[in-house]
Amino acid sequence: MEDKTQIQEAIKIQGEVVRKLKSEKASKDQIDEEVAKLLELKAQLGGDDGKHQFVLKTAKGTRDYNPKQMAIREKVFNTIIRCFKRHGAETIDTPVFELKETLTGKYGEDSKLIYDLKDQGGELLSLRYDLTVPFARYLAMNKITNIKRYHIAKVYRRDNPAMTRGRYREFYQCDFDIAGQYDAMIPDAECLKIVHEILSELDLGDFRIKVNDRRILDGMFAVCGVPDDKFRTICSTVDKLDKMAWEDVKKEMVNEKGLSEEAADQIGEYVSMQGGMDLAERLLQDQKMSQSKQACAGLSDIKLLFSYLQLFQVTDKVVFDLSLARGLDYYTGVIYEAVLTQAGVAPVATEAQRGAPAEESVSVGSVAGGGRYDGLVGMFDPKGRKVPCVGVSIGIERIFSIMEQKAEASAEKVRTTEVQVMVASAQKNLLEERLKLVTELWNAGIKAEVMYKKNPKLLSQLQHCEEAGIPLVAILGEQELKDGVVKLRVVSTREEFDIHRADLLGEIRRRTSEA
Repeated sequence: MEDKTQIQEAIKIQGEVVRKLKSEKASKDQIDEEVAKLLELKAQLGGDDGKHQFVLKTAKGTRDYNPKQMAIREKVFNTIIRCFKRHGAETIDTPVFELKETLTGKYGEDSKLIYDLKDQGGELLSLRYDLTVPFARYLAMNKITNIKRYHIAKVYRRDNPAMTRGRYREFYQCDFDIAGQYDAMIPDAECLKIVHEILSELDLGDFRIKVNDRRILDGMFAVCGVPDDKFRTICSTVDKLDKMAWEDVKKEMVNEKGLSEEAADQIGEYVSMQGGMDLAERLLQDQKMSQSKQACAGLSDIKLLFSYLQLFQVTDKVVFDLSLARGLDYYTGVIYEAVLTQAGVAPVATEAQRGAPAEESVSVGSVAGGGRYDGLVGMFDPKGRKVPCVGVSIGIERIFSIMEQKAEASAEKVRTTEVQVMVASAQKNLLEERLKLVTELWNAGIKAEVMYKKNPKLLSQLQHCEEAGIPLVAILGEQELKDGVVKLRVVSTREEFDIHRADLLGEIRRRTSEA
């Protein structure tokens, strides 16, 4: 009994916490977290009969998708898949979990975010963290040396979710990769062209594609006096420049990573540089940079890349940015990232204020990223045979966040079904006739539906069409049946036409194709 009293007291206190956050208009994430705690306390209390109650909520960092949200997702997926297919890609699938050792040591400091599965007395397994490492494992295992593939599937990260920003623990990735030994920068340029096409077609607003090269970064670290063993860790700090001010990044390099202040200042000069082919040419002449063979090789490739991007007509959106680092360990050459730049969807400089109410605005930052990873397949191959690869991952969840909020903001109705025509009746006792006609339509490949009532009111049938956005109604009545016609009603204009039964399929097809 005492336990019950304590739980009731805790529920009271937690209830106050939730009310206070709501009155202060705290971020949705904060409120959701505290509401989840309140629900768990209530579940501990149990129902009136003392039985344990289920907590009806999704797991932290996950969500359900209603029909409207799924309709938006489907539209986005179709746009992306069309683009991948336009560029000649085929698709594969891999298991949602991999052997733990397959994923270990591939993600640098992010390895701590991998979900390990409980040992069930067999193999040690982990949920996949991305689609790239499983792809490399697939290539090595099947001895594939060239393929152009796309893969759309869910991945899992034990991250601290910021769901209003489109960051989750379970989310989709859309990857496009080109594996094989080809001439420098041609496949890399096509990956950037694909990003440009997808973001332009989705019409998310203005965007920039930042480009850099791991060899330029490593060369820069070397000439600035960064010890070899600190390259990767300094790289992951530079990667935070889109979220933190340079002063904070420098502080982390010096105080936490043990880099000298002088080396950090030299890095600071370089990472502030942005440009195009002209910047690559200038850096090739740079007194310090030109001392690094690695950096020179990277800069020459960036020049070549920009020459192909000009032919692909995408240089208006691409910028060579020395601050771009991308933290993953497996990149070996060109790296790139696309960010949205228009007001309200700015690059995530605001991520520093994670809990701020401003989080409700659509500031999602990076929406695509990728690069060249020539050594990853070799890590899995018993003989260490390398398969050069370059690829891009579209940040689909972040894109969904924007599309959903745009749909909310616009008055435009999102259709959740594709029904073209409703078969309705104007009088009673016409169920058989309705079922015959709807069967005729289905057999002809027309998307149609009928109300599941013997004698539905005509008004309720028409209202259903208006609510669901169904464009046409085929109305049957006794007179129509005698005359061998169907009354076809256009829902938007409320016009009605008598159409001969023999002409009905053609008329429906004509009207729906026009729409």
